Amino acid sequence: MFEKNSKAHVILFALVLSVVCSLLITAAATGLRDRQQENMALDKKVNLLRAAGLVDAGKKLGKDTINTLYDQRIEEVVVDHRGKIMETENPDGMHLYFVHAQGAGNSHDLKDISGYIVPINTRGLWGKIHGYLAFENDGQTVSGFSVFSHSETPGLGGEIESAWFQKNFKGKKILNSQNKFVSIGIAKGKAGDLPKDEQKNYVDGISGATLTGRYLSEGIKNTLMKYEGVSVTFRQKQLKAKDGDPSHD
Repeated sequence: MFEKNSKAHVILFALVLSVVCSLLITAAATGLRDRQQENMALDKKVNLLRAAGLVDAGKKLGKDTINTLYDQRIEEVVVDHRGKIMETENPDGMHLYFVHAQGAGNSHDLKDISGYIVPINTRGLWGKIHGYLAFENDGQTVSGFSVFSHSETPGLGGEIESAWFQKNFKGKKILNSQNKFVSIGIAKGKAGDLPKDEQKNYVDGISGATLTGRYLSEGIKNTLMKYEGVSVTFRQKQLKAKDGDPSHD
């Protein structure tokens, strides 16, 4: 009888402990959900600011500083395939981020926009690669690149999140020497080893990560083709400014 009661007590204790632990875990997850969402939103802002060159990769900033800088300089909009801003949310719309000139507010006049940022969401070797590719307001020159989520192999494809790799993108062009769209590619080796007229369209590759480079190159090109209407709008604005169009003074 004593032995039977002991077994029953052990089972009852285990059940009660399991229920209590489950309730504690549920309560903790619920209580931390808001903080997790806040941290995710803050991480997104930091990566957009880094892509735009407004925050150094290794620099730590406080939450208030990040939010203030983001609100002053970055604006999220939705555009159609022509690059036109859509006033209402649309399932066919594409998210885009304007980088506003200092003190320009949220003006949509192109002369007050110092650049724009395109979200990059593409396949990698082991999973999705998520990042941001920023452009100057000439519609063809890359001003920065950041990766905030990936599943690539550390030390190999995982180098896409390293500062040296991301800095490679700055100053590269998505147009070739004939002013035709070609995107930005990741070379199999050094971009400097390519023909001179192609070097501006490629960044240095990562040793031992050929497939990661290929998938990222393809993903960037496919994305930029969708956003080409945006780039064309900025390129046309640049041409008009060079021609002395008085309407854009």
